[in-house]
Amino acid sequence: MSSSKLSDEFKQDAVAQITERGYPVREVSERLGVSAYSLYAWKKKFAKAS
Repeated sequence: MSSSKLSDEFKQDAVAQITERGYPVREVSERLGVSAYSLYAWKKKFAKAS
């Protein structure tokens, strides 16, 4: 799935699952069908914006 097709809201929710709800990156990655690399990049981008 191309990241350009995913909304910022989707990405922010994915980051929140890791940072606020305490889910492991691997679990969120598998559940949402995105790479762990993408999650780390989104975390870097959105965690500071919150």
